[in-house]
Amino acid sequence: MATTTKWVIDPMHSEVQFKVKHLVISTVSGFFKSFEGTLETEGDDFENASIYFALDIDSIDTNQTQRDEHLKSPEFFDAGQFPQITFKSTSFKKTDDDEFKLVGDLTVKGVTKNVTLDAEFGGSTDDFYGNTKAGFEVTGKINRKDFGLTWDGVTEAGSVVVGEDIKLLINIQFAKQK
Repeated sequence: MATTTKWVIDPMHSEVQFKVKHLVISTVSGFFKSFEGTLETEGDDFENASIYFALDIDSIDTNQTQRDEHLKSPEFFDAGQFPQITFKSTSFKKTDDDEFKLVGDLTVKGVTKNVTLDAEFGGSTDDFYGNTKAGFEVTGKINRKDFGLTWDGVTEAGSVVVGEDIKLLINIQFAKQK
């Protein structure tokens, strides 16, 4: 019987970034600065790991305060009523040497949908203090309208202000719990 190994996100060495088209011609990048998560494995193999992740809407940072406040408002994420975005994996399957398909339930603004993301294992190593760390890069694309993020600004010229597809780029370092 394999023992369960628990890993916890090291927020100092992790980042959650998203990108969305703005006015169709440029891309706005943003970050969530506050998040937490765990990964649990049977034994030392990451395949079939159980992954949980939560991030705080209030920590959104697109480098512009006015836009951040709009994103937190009821028109968008409604941080007051739905303070977190959560993800709970349903499967984590190896597709290549260091590549995995991560499938799970993403909950945004009270709406839960099954999403598929790509995860690339960056390796694992021990730090100066003897802690085992493992790194993953998780990427994917979701349609914001699937989650009730339906706000659409249109310019006078008829251009949509915010694209529907949101690209996710998440670099995560996990610390193995002793």
